[in-house]
Amino acid sequence: MNKLKEASPWLWVPTLYLAEGIPYFVVNNISVMMFTKMGVPNGDMSFFTTLLYFPWFLKGVWSPIVDVVKTKRWWIVTMQILITAMLVLLTVTLPHPSAAMIASGETHISMFLFTLILFICAAFASATHDIAADGYYMLAHSPSSQAAFIGIRSTFYRIASIFGQGVLVLIAGLIEKQTGNIPMSWQITLGVAAVIFFLITLYHIFFLPKPASDAPRTNSDGSSAKSNLVELGNSFVTFFRKPGFWLAVAFMLLFRLPEGFLIKLCQPFLVQPVTSGGLGLDTEIVGLVYGTFGVIALLAGGILGGIYASRVGLKKSIWLMAGCMTLPCLAFVYLALFQPENVAIISVAVCIEQFGYGFGFTAYMLYMMYFSEGEFKTSHYAICTAFMALSMMLPGFVAGYIQEAIGYVNFFWMVMVCCLATLFITYFVDKRIDPEYGKK
Repeated sequence: MNKLKEASPWLWVPTLYLAEGIPYFVVNNISVMMFTKMGVPNGDMSFFTTLLYFPWFLKGVWSPIVDVVKTKRWWIVTMQILITAMLVLLTVTLPHPSAAMIASGETHISMFLFTLILFICAAFASATHDIAADGYYMLAHSPSSQAAFIGIRSTFYRIASIFGQGVLVLIAGLIEKQTGNIPMSWQITLGVAAVIFFLITLYHIFFLPKPASDAPRTNSDGSSAKSNLVELGNSFVTFFRKPGFWLAVAFMLLFRLPEGFLIKLCQPFLVQPVTSGGLGLDTEIVGLVYGTFGVIALLAGGILGGIYASRVGLKKSIWLMAGCMTLPCLAFVYLALFQPENVAIISVAVCIEQFGYGFGFTAYMLYMMYFSEGEFKTSHYAICTAFMALSMMLPGFVAGYIQEAIGYVNFFWMVMVCCLATLFITYFVDKRIDPEYGKK
């Protein structure tokens, strides 16, 4: 027992953050690609996969429950067991629309009703797991150890990103090419995800440490739970009373508006036929181009953005980062206009857009931290992340329907027009930023 309490962070930090990332990317990325390949129209695909993001929008509301009921370790293991069960059920119950229905591009989303229910259950479990894992990370080792392992934590979450968006899509594509059976390719892919997640869960059941500090905060009279709820209420009230509240909300909703529209249609655009305005890439190529090269470019942009912002501060970096959030969207205008067949050209265009987004997103994260400063810093940042989720959800609900109505070329031009909203709100926010904020 003592050995379990004192286990080295090397034995659990990597697997914990793999377990945090894998279900997130399965729910939010694999679902998009899978429904697209199953012939679900872009409008329905975009709307219903955006609904799956809802638990991450709400997770700040029920975080006090995770804090006061049971231990963080209990929540982690329980949610991992639940996620494993959902992945297994997704694997064995996935519908098999006919090849003719898939080819028509008119597969009705109602065929996947049970699949969507399982995805939403997995999403709630994954969002709850995020809350518990981040809290557990702060309890299970010392502050100096936390700082030392922050890079390891981020690295393995990024590995989960490449696995979820790249490797799993690559597997599905290779199976599809070998068998010609699209539903079976995704069924096997979900099965692979289920097996890997089961092994991680099994490992954590036996080897995840049980630190003495990881104890429920509820007193016998329930006062801790009550005070936590009171604190949550106070954090909401003080957040909405912060100076510049409306401007901050407008920034959080508008800065990522172009990406909010673009992100739901990137993968469908890459795989849908040239006759439909897409690029007609094979599934496994998309796994490499978008899910691997694109993710690496995104991460590189984020790392360089963080280094740059730490040297010059948020105020001096925000305009360059706003430009990087907008101008690379032209890459998809180019791809839609010319529909190149050369995979290298497509890869470069995708990497440019993803790098720009990763670099520019640094300003968004820094601004949320800047606006959260004060007495309820942690709670206010959690509320900001809810608005961040909303900034992706609102465009996502309608993106597919707009694309169906106007086509890919006009849709990507519309995304470029939305870039004006990013620049407009940056102009007003820039005036209120402390010039020293964000510098080392």
